[in-house]
Amino acid sequence: MSLRKRAGEWLQQTVFVGPGLLAFSAVVLVPFLLGFYYSFTEWNGLDLDKAKWIGMDNLHRIFTDDEKFWKSFWFTIKFTAVTVAAANALAFALALALSRKLRTRNALRTVFFLPNVIGGILLGYIWQFIFTKGFKTIGELTGWPTFELPWLGTPNTGFWGLVIVFVWQTAGYMMVIYIAAMVGVPRDLTEAAVIDGAGYWQTVRKVTIPLIMPAVTVCLFLTTSNAFKMFDLNLSLTKGGPGTSTQSLAYNIYAEALVNNRYGLGTAKAMLFFFFVSLIAIAQVWLTKRKEVEA
Repeated sequence: MSLRKRAGEWLQQTVFVGPGLLAFSAVVLVPFLLGFYYSFTEWNGLDLDKAKWIGMDNLHRIFTDDEKFWKSFWFTIKFTAVTVAAANALAFALALALSRKLRTRNALRTVFFLPNVIGGILLGYIWQFIFTKGFKTIGELTGWPTFELPWLGTPNTGFWGLVIVFVWQTAGYMMVIYIAAMVGVPRDLTEAAVIDGAGYWQTVRKVTIPLIMPAVTVCLFLTTSNAFKMFDLNLSLTKGGPGTSTQSLAYNIYAEALVNNRYGLGTAKAMLFFFFVSLIAIAQVWLTKRKEVEA
């Protein structure tokens, strides 16, 4: 390869890849590396001159003397397990229903997808009004005890309130992914299963689900990562309360760094959070990838 041709290829790569790489480095890579450094310091997040290197002290404090962090950790684990199962089950059920030939299926798809368009903070305040005013009014009119519960006032109901809103927001987007995958299932395979005597649910279980496993992998990955990172709903609905009983890991990190002004400790928590979520996501993708089949 001539030197001139090689120089031309490098120029093309620089022109087309360079801006994107520069933006990625400025927005993601450099802040991540700085955050990794600050996780080993004691810093208030304001004065760079006061960032004191303390080595592993932040990690030691997290593992030995930070009850709120581990309380938030287990709350996030429980929240993720419930919401991933509920959101994907609801999304799959909606996709099955709206893959049929219905006159209103396009309108219904739009209706179920719409909550995903609304921003999390705004959505949280809308549901805060529903829980505190709307449900209370319905409870007074009907006498149904479910609507008379203090939905954001106790640890148990606060947890389920967050679950309801997250699933309501997420299921529509996952539904679209499942529908796209179901459309790609070869009709001759489902027709052959019916001819062989398989019922509707047998066809779904033995034909449809194995063939849409790539979509299942994507949906599980998205819902898992989004559930672990849930912050905006937590901030607008419960603010981690009552007390810190509904505080997610993301909210705990925010409070540590930006409310308590312990930026070094908050960054150390964020690094642990990043590595933990990465391990969970990689394990989930690896497990579901093994179950994928080809038509």
